[in-house]
Amino acid sequence: MKKIIFALIMTLALLIGVSGCSEADKVNSNISKQADYFGCERRITVYNARTDKVILTMEGYMSLSNDDNSELVVTCKIGPDKYKKDYVYLSNSTLYVCEDISGTDTDPYHYKVYFHTNVLPSVETKL
Repeated sequence: MKKIIFALIMTLALLIGVSGCSEADKVNSNISKQADYFGCERRITVYNARTDKVILTMEGYMSLSNDDNSELVVTCKIGPDKYKKDYVYLSNSTLYVCEDISGTDTDPYHYKVYFHTNVLPSVETKL
């Protein structure tokens, strides 16, 4: 009987050890799920890798999809039941960075798109 109990405990320990994941894996999974449900504010910056110039910046509560590596699909929440979907074409000379900037949850329907060109930048002021 002791051998059977010992064998069951060892099997259970082995299964937990093999199927278990680290705390970082769990946290990363939870953050990704939260972002896909529009629970955190993000900033996406698209760069031209040849010129080091910023092409596009987006901020807001958004979910990302990049299945085929040639197109970034950005779904933004802009109201209680309102969404916008944007596509960013990715090539050998472009790359993007997505940052979690959810430290300011003041406006859950916040949405901005900036195209960076050679004209003077626009300035947003808040009172």
